[in-house]
Parts: sequence; C-alpha cells; structure tokens
Amino acid sequence: MYAGGMKYEKLGIAFCVGLEKEAKIIHEILTHDFNVFSVCCKVGGIDKDIYGLEKLRNGSFEAICNPMGHALVLNQKKTDLNIILGLCIGHDILFTQHSQAPVTTLAVKDRVLAHNPLGAIYSNYYLEHKFKIKDDSF
Repeated sequence: MYAGGMKYEKLGIAFCVGLEKEAKIIHEILTHDFNVFSVCCKVGGIDKDIYGLEKLRNGSFEAICNPMGHALVLNQKKTDLNIILGLCIGHDILFTQHSQAPVTTLAVKDRVLAHNPLGAIYSNYYLEHKFKIKDDSF
C-alpha cells in the first residue's frame, strides 16, 4: 500500500538464498502491481577461496554474500523502493548504505525462531531460561 500510495513503479527485492522460495512468492505477488527486480545475496558469484573464507562444502565452489552487489544491481534497474528479505545483520546495513532507493525490511533473518526474532521476547520460556528475565506481563 505504501509503494502504491507513493506512486512507485519499480520495486527491488534483495533476498538471502536461504529464503529463495519466499522471495519467489513475494516477487510473484508484487508483480500484480509493480515491476519487480529480485537479486540473490550470492550475486556476482565471488568464490570464498579468493578471501580464504571457510566453506560449508569442502573443495567445491561456494559464493560469498555480496550486499553491495545487491545494491548495485538494483541501482542499475533504477528501483523506486527496495525490500530486504532475510539479509544477514551487517549485510542489511551495507545494502541500505549503498542503495540509491529507500529501503524497507520485510523479514529479518533468524533461523532459530523461524525468522521471527521477537518470538524470543514474547516467550516466557525464552525470557526466563535464555535471558534470565522474569516477565509476567505476557
């Protein structure tokens, strides 16, 4: 509604590869009203070996995340608004810093709590056992 009210036409989605399925669905939904450009965190395909970074899979090619590459691709598309979907903390900051369009976050990455970091705040169990906080207001 915000993007429509602002008369935006082009939206960008900067998403984490771990949320590829969700990004595809959101992309499809948004294309009903906007021109949408989606870009995955692995854009550019820079191998972790170049920087000597640890790989999850030994011996095979593994691309690093590229938040500034996200921004550059969407800047070239001249998007009016960019949407973050599950970028790592820090990567979201770099993406926002380099994006020429305003940025909003649709979902943050939180694999432990199903991408719902406030779940820890709403859970008395989490508050008491993980953070040693007693809160009876929930």
